[in-house]
Amino acid sequence: MSEPHAPVPSPVETPGQVDAAAQTRDIADVAAVEVITTAAVHLMSAAAVKCGLSEDTPGAPGADYLDLDEARKLITALAALVTASAPDLGNQHARALRDGLRSLQLAFREASPFPDAVGEGPGEAFTGPVS
Repeated sequence: MSEPHAPVPSPVETPGQVDAAAQTRDIADVAAVEVITTAAVHLMSAAAVKCGLSEDTPGAPGADYLDLDEARKLITALAALVTASAPDLGNQHARALRDGLRSLQLAFREASPFPDAVGEGPGEAFTGPVS
C-alpha cells in the first residue's frame, strides 16, 4: 500500500521575486536582436575589465582587475557570438559589435606581456587575424 503524499506547498513570492509567468511574458516581448546585443555588451564589459581597462577607483586601480586568462575566454565567446549572429543582426548592430570586439582584441594584445602571433589571439579563429 502506498503512503499518502504530503501536499506540495504553493510557492510564496517574496517582495524581491517576480513570478515565472511574468518573466516569460517580459522576455517574450524582447526582440532577438536586443537579447543578442545585450549579451554581447555584457561580454564586452567583462572582457574590458579583465583586460585592465576599467576605471581607477580610490580603492583599486583598474589594472588590479587584469586577468588575461579570463579575458581570453570572454573575448573568444564574444567573437563566436558576434560572428554567428552578424547575418541576423543587420549591418548597423553587427558593425558596432565587430568594432568593439576588435578594440578588445587589440587591448588584449597590448596588455599581454607575451603577445600571441597575429591570427592566434583570442577570438581570431572566428574573426580572422586582427592587427
